[in-house]
Amino acid sequence: MEMPPISSTPRTVEEIFKDYCGRRNGIIRALTQEVDEFYSLCDPEKENLCLYGHPNNTWEATLPAEEVPPELPEPALGINFARDGMNRRDWLSLVAVHSDSWLLSVAFYLGARFNGNDRKRLFSMINDLPTVFETVTDRKLAREKSDSGSKSRQATKRLSDGQIKNNTKPTDEGYGDDEDEHSETLCGTCGGNYNSSEFWIGCDVCERWFHGKCVKITPAKAESIKQYKCPSCSSKRGRQDFLEMLTWKMP
Repeated sequence: MEMPPISSTPRTVEEIFKDYCGRRNGIIRALTQEVDEFYSLCDPEKENLCLYGHPNNTWEATLPAEEVPPELPEPALGINFARDGMNRRDWLSLVAVHSDSWLLSVAFYLGARFNGNDRKRLFSMINDLPTVFETVTDRKLAREKSDSGSKSRQATKRLSDGQIKNNTKPTDEGYGDDEDEHSETLCGTCGGNYNSSEFWIGCDVCERWFHGKCVKITPAKAESIKQYKCPSCSSKRGRQDFLEMLTWKMP
């Protein structure tokens, strides 16, 4: 894959943000508008493939760069191998999450020489945009509320036998534990309707519900989890930790 010349490497916060947006747009095209083409290219019989987004709003599913170390961080390797072993929607969501991580790594690699204020400004600009995962799955994930104060409610983890496990967390008032609320609940991964005969688990961050099988959580495992974070919220926490790591000051 041809890399841009050093002279064209973005230098300012605005330039790197523009580079990020172009790469992000390309990846979103691959996973939405041109998803059939992308899906067909990711044949599990091929070698390790990566999904690249380019600054000019295009994308490419190809082999990783040959040079070691590469000029830029590399995307997740071998995305094609899992294609036929997963539900199509789940596979695309997984690629989207890995793409979000890659886009952040490229942006902060390009801005490695920024001071703390510039890194924070870049992250703030990026964080104002929906993630690739949010865009591809057409979800508007809950944002943290700075004015939540002392309001709280009981969030629940429902077990397959109908038992309820409660965890206190901040949110708006007016919540009820009525069973009718769950009748219209959809799984945050597969979109399936709530069924009391199946094991479900609720995310303590974004407050969405999931089939246990969709997020690979069993009733036994749920009993040992004090605060459950879904894959999306875990990824979002990861990129916040990544920013904090970058803004650490050496003694």
